[in-house]
Amino acid sequence: MKKASIYLDYQSTTPVDPRVITEMLPYFFEVPGNPHASEHAFGWMANAAIEQARSTIACAIGADEDEILFTSGATESNNLAILGLAVGATSKRNRILTSTIEHKSVLSAARAAARKLGFNVELIPVNNQGVIRLECLMNMLKDDVLLVSVMGFNNEVGSPQPIAEIAELCHGVNAVFHSDGAQSLAAGVIDVGRIGLDMLSLSGHKIYGPKGIGALYISRNLHSFIEPIIYGGGQQEGLRSGTLPVPLCVGLAKAVSLMKTEDALAEQIQIAALRDRFVERLISILPGTRLVGLTGNARHPGNANVFLPEVDAADLLTRLQPRVAASTGAACTSGIPEPSHVLMALGLSQQEAESCIRFSFGRFSTKEHIDSATDAIQEVLGR
Repeated sequence: MKKASIYLDYQSTTPVDPRVITEMLPYFFEVPGNPHASEHAFGWMANAAIEQARSTIACAIGADEDEILFTSGATESNNLAILGLAVGATSKRNRILTSTIEHKSVLSAARAAARKLGFNVELIPVNNQGVIRLECLMNMLKDDVLLVSVMGFNNEVGSPQPIAEIAELCHGVNAVFHSDGAQSLAAGVIDVGRIGLDMLSLSGHKIYGPKGIGALYISRNLHSFIEPIIYGGGQQEGLRSGTLPVPLCVGLAKAVSLMKTEDALAEQIQIAALRDRFVERLISILPGTRLVGLTGNARHPGNANVFLPEVDAADLLTRLQPRVAASTGAACTSGIPEPSHVLMALGLSQQEAESCIRFSFGRFSTKEHIDSATDAIQEVLGR
């Protein structure tokens, strides 16, 4: 990879912060113990690191330590939240509600619950800015709804959802509320108690932590209703078996803690300013360019999903290689020859969706990156 390559795909995955790597390193060799080995000091040290990591994450989101489960990432967390609750459900509630713009891991898990367990899955529509229609949700919520799952910030267009209002509506009919928060920590503070979340999925590699690690917050009141989807030695209160990867858990906790520093808000403001500079330069290069979704400070600070008139997005990205990295949609669905379900849900035509690119920015983005990337785009478009 050439040194001139510019990374603008932070919502796909973030570089690992060097401070996170430093925190993880001792647990690869100096402290090699299995955290579930209770008969020697290496196991005790590894377990202590796990419990400290759990405590750090719990404190960061306003939860208790026993409400945090480590998983392999947000996809597993979403599956455990949805399928675990669906399998373990003892009531006659047989409906699951989720939005039209959820991550594929939420939509697929919900459909699996319908296919294998007989649940009825219904999709909550969104407006043309990617925000769910609360009036529609209100009409859909009845006492036969088991679960509502709505993400905090959309991973493709950066739209925030009114999570606290959704939680209140759900609890009004005693439905469980789960949120995919993979993109949320990079956009602001999460307090599960204040918001009213029953379950929350988190991912390490969206917040400058390592890949392969995530967490699921499950309210203590729900523990007895969740059936595990991974069986084994009964670790993590029997809800998610398997030997925990100590370096990854430590890295996730460090990444989460860095999102809670006094500099976090300033960082978000700086990233949003870079995003706005990027969009302004694109508009000057190609009049008619516009942001997809909300404008202003409401959207995810690092997200710029842009519509480029009369431009084939996939072709432009190919021609930009290896100079600029961005994406035409969620990386988890790359390689699937279909327009983004998120963009289509916002009312874009297939042709319009094929002219959209998601550029995303983060902690290590700079003004020089913005200017060099837009110069490269101008050069390619000129050809």
